Amino acid sequence: MSVSVTGYHSKDKGIGVLFDDIYIIEGKRTAFGKFMGSLSTVSPTDLGIHTSRAALTASGIDGGEVDQVIAANIGQAASDCFFLPRHIALYAGTAITAPALLVQRICGSGVEVLGQAAEQIALGKANVVLGCGTDTMSRYPLVSYSARQGFPLGRPDYTDLLWEALNDTAAVPMGRTADNLAIKYNLSREEVDAYAFRSQNRYAAAMKAGFFDSEITAVPAQGQFEAENLIPRKFKCKNKAGLSHDEHPRQTTLEQLSSLKPVFSKDGPTTAGNASGIVDGAASAIVASGDYVRAHGLKPIGKIRGYSSAGVDAHIMGIGPVPAIESILAALKMKVSDIDRYEINEAFSAQVLACARALKLDENTLNVNGGAVALGHPLGVTGIRLALTVLRTLHRDNKEFGVASACIGGGQGIAMVVERC
Repeated sequence: MSVSVTGYHSKDKGIGVLFDDIYIIEGKRTAFGKFMGSLSTVSPTDLGIHTSRAALTASGIDGGEVDQVIAANIGQAASDCFFLPRHIALYAGTAITAPALLVQRICGSGVEVLGQAAEQIALGKANVVLGCGTDTMSRYPLVSYSARQGFPLGRPDYTDLLWEALNDTAAVPMGRTADNLAIKYNLSREEVDAYAFRSQNRYAAAMKAGFFDSEITAVPAQGQFEAENLIPRKFKCKNKAGLSHDEHPRQTTLEQLSSLKPVFSKDGPTTAGNASGIVDGAASAIVASGDYVRAHGLKPIGKIRGYSSAGVDAHIMGIGPVPAIESILAALKMKVSDIDRYEINEAFSAQVLACARALKLDENTLNVNGGAVALGHPLGVTGIRLALTVLRTLHRDNKEFGVASACIGGGQGIAMVVERC
């Protein structure tokens, strides 16, 4: 087996892994449905099955060739989500002997899925891994952790898990961390709104040019998944036409953006217009060893060079991509300027701008097709979407190296370096 792997760790710079001869063969995502929109009636398991089947088809790999399945899902938005990785594996058509695993690094989970897939291959535990991230945020439940014990009279106790996903109870809500970064990096409301406006416009231009067509697998209005000896699964979209395009992007103006009130602190600058959208969706990708690629004559879209994660102060969690990117680039003996395209998740406009300032990025290389401010951020999905988008951008622009990176609630960052094949 020709794969090689080198891990590293530092108390100051985080942890990381370098790979040689591990590839992303192909991947697909759903269009992202807006909050309470077309996909809000579909369980995350079914969305994951749909993209996993599409990714396998696009890769030309039979499901029976998959050795492991690794999935990410942050909000357990259906009663069978305890079984989500295994059900995705079985209904996607993988062998009954292929085990399935759930990973969780909140907003960085999609990158973690791909990194864990590469690690399993490097350890000789797989040749082919199916990775999936899926979240139906519209279905994040209201829960009662004390109902089984009973309520005091007139005092029912329920928690909104969607809000809790956006709130760090040990520090501050996620949006407040972006406001803190705006202060730290002297970002004005005008700059932050201008970035959001640019994200929407860049997305619109890429969409009009058909850039996302090869990335998206349309979700039909309704469907059924079957697997041998298992009960069929049925799903139905809220939209009777199904969903083939991202629902969250919107036409806007700087005047409209500037009229919105700050959400998380009196002076902002974070508003609903310059933050990522709450959306529903899934994405899947096939990761394989070089030996398998060559033996089967496959044409991968990219090579995984390495990935890293790092911890940061929870009050400025959005700066997490900076140490993660610096760490993996140093390990690869690369500079910031050696990377041709960056996909840094736009959790908040102030947050991604702070990262760009800290890294001294050329913003012409950053999120060139727009980002989560435009199309939304389904928590467990985004990392895979970032990796697929940056690889397709490298192919379109005839460039070589890309970074997929995200900040992570609670104070972490994650980054992956990929190379166009």
